[in-house]
Amino acid sequence: MTGDFPNITDSFPKMSDECPRYPCRHFLPVIPKTYLTNSLIFLAILLTSLTFTDLAIAIDRQPQGFAWEKSLLLSIHQTANLNLNFLAIKLTGLGTYWGVAPILTILLLIFALKKYWYGFAYLLVTMAGGWAISYNLKILFHRNRPQFWQLFYPLPDDFAFPSGHALFSSLLVVSLLILSWRKRWFLGVVLLGIPFLLVIAWTRLYLGVHFPSDILAAWLLAIAWSLLVHLWWQQLLETPKAINTQEETNN
Repeated sequence: MTGDFPNITDSFPKMSDECPRYPCRHFLPVIPKTYLTNSLIFLAILLTSLTFTDLAIAIDRQPQGFAWEKSLLLSIHQTANLNLNFLAIKLTGLGTYWGVAPILTILLLIFALKKYWYGFAYLLVTMAGGWAISYNLKILFHRNRPQFWQLFYPLPDDFAFPSGHALFSSLLVVSLLILSWRKRWFLGVVLLGIPFLLVIAWTRLYLGVHFPSDILAAWLLAIAWSLLVHLWWQQLLETPKAINTQEETNN
């Protein structure tokens, strides 16, 4: 009797030689690496933006600084001496006119000579946009500088939040990290860039012209803005390619 009935297993899909281990892989959607990368970038932008927003709201409610900030600043101030005073004054300028600005100019010239127009435009837009954001945020929050001791360094005329020195230095480093991703000079950017950020942050705190939250906010803002410009720029470049591919498919 059993021979009169077909074997029910004959109707099951067979493992092909092409796919011996994963017979169902052809039924799963294939997600391009670009989409995964962009999704991770968007997630990073979202997280840093939300963290920055929470920090900004807290600072707006307590512009005179948090208790831990005063303790940290006073601890740093206890290490003050004439040699460190001289060093901090000399190094802090690297965060803007004497460091970031010359490096940015040299990089733009190199990118132009190499005809690396993506890097040229990305770096220019990121730094210029970061300056505009910093300028407007300082006016919006109008947070005064900390005054926990008698300063030997001239107090800047503008407001404290976010730190311009920390923002510009971190914008430069984060932008270069993005541009050097999976390239030979990525490790060099990491080894030089991270200590550079920490040194600039230390000088601003040592000189007593910024709260630690000003520095932290600048770092968060730099990461979010640099990634956002990168994501936008990538989409801008991919759109014509997608249109051309669609037209070729239709033809």
